[in-house]
Amino acid sequence: MEGKKDLIIMVDDNPANLRIGKNILSEKYSVATAPSAEKLFSILENNTPDLILLDIDMPEINGYEAIKILKSRLETAFIPVIFLTAHTESAAELTALSLGAVDYISKPIHPPLLLKRIELHLLLQEQKKILEQQTADLQFFNDNLQKMVDEKTQNVLQLQNALLKTMADLVEYRDDTTGRHIERTQRGLRIMLEEVVTNDKYKEETKDWDIDILVQSSQLHDVGKIFITDNILRKPGRLDMNEYEDMKVHTNIGKQIVEKVTMLTKEGEFLKYAIIFAESHHEKWDGTGYPNHLKGYDIPLLGRIMAIPDVYDALVSDRPYKKAYTHDEAVMILIEGSGSQFDPDLIKIFTKVSNKFKTI
Repeated sequence: MEGKKDLIIMVDDNPANLRIGKNILSEKYSVATAPSAEKLFSILENNTPDLILLDIDMPEINGYEAIKILKSRLETAFIPVIFLTAHTESAAELTALSLGAVDYISKPIHPPLLLKRIELHLLLQEQKKILEQQTADLQFFNDNLQKMVDEKTQNVLQLQNALLKTMADLVEYRDDTTGRHIERTQRGLRIMLEEVVTNDKYKEETKDWDIDILVQSSQLHDVGKIFITDNILRKPGRLDMNEYEDMKVHTNIGKQIVEKVTMLTKEGEFLKYAIIFAESHHEKWDGTGYPNHLKGYDIPLLGRIMAIPDVYDALVSDRPYKKAYTHDEAVMILIEGSGSQFDPDLIKIFTKVSNKFKTI
C-alpha cells in the first residue's frame, strides 16, 4: 500500500495556472488549489499542508501580505512557502526571501524544475524535523549514559552533514552550468588545508581546526545562488555589468541563509565556518573583491584559502562562455594572481601541492 502523499496547496487567482499546476503535481502529491489568499486561509482551518505555492499578484490580499499572515501565526509559521510568480526582478526575490519564503520560481512553469525544487525543499523540511527531534532526544538523556549520548551525537552529526549535502545539491541543480563544482572545490580545499595546517606561519590560526568539519562546511560556499534568478544563473554566455552586480549578491545572501540555519538548529559551532566561506571566498588580496572589499590579512584565512580551489576549478572547467584551461595554464594564472587576487604565501603553498589538483 502506498504511503500518504505530501499535501501541497497552490494559490493563484488564474484558473488556468491552477489547472496546469495541479496536472504537474498530482502524480506525486496531494494537491489543493485556492483562487485567493482568503480561500487559502479557509483551507488551512482544517488542513496543514507540507508546502504552499503562492502567487504574488492577487486581488484583496496579495502574496506578500499572505505570507506575512502565515508567518505571524504559530500553526502556519513553519510551513515552507515557495513564490510561483511572473515577477522576475531581483528586488521581488529579495522581498520574498526577507518575508520568509524558502524559494522563488519564475513563470512560465518548467515542470521538471518545479518538481525538483519541491522535492528538495520537502526533504530539507524533513531533515529539519528529524534534526530537531534528535536534538530534543539528546537533551532528554542523562549525562551519565555516555554510550547512548555518543550514539545520538553521531546521528546528529550525520543529519547535519545530510542537511549541508541537501542544500549543496539544491545549489548544484540550480546552477547546472558549473557541474559538480562543489564536490571538486571540496577536494581542492582539503588538499590546501592539509598543507596549510603544517605551515609554521599559520600555526596559531589553525591549531583548533578540524579539517573534516571545514570541508563539510565549505559545501555551502555558493548556497546564496539559490536566490539568483534563472536568467542570470543559467545564462549561456558572459554576464553583462548589471547581471554581474546581481550575481555578486549571492555572497551576502549565502551568509544570511547559513546564519538562519545556525539560529534554527542551535549548531553555531558546526556552521560558523560555512558563514566565512559563503561571505569571503570572492574577496581579493588587493581589495578589489566583493562583497566587503577586504584587503590583505583583513580577509579571513579560510576565505583566502577557499578562493584558490574555487578559481582553479572555474579555470579548468568548460563554461558556456569559455573552454577549459589545462591544469598547467590554470596553475600559471593563479601564480600570476599572487599579490593581487591571492595571498602570496598561500600561492606558494598551492604551487607545492598543485600536482595533487590534477587528481580532482
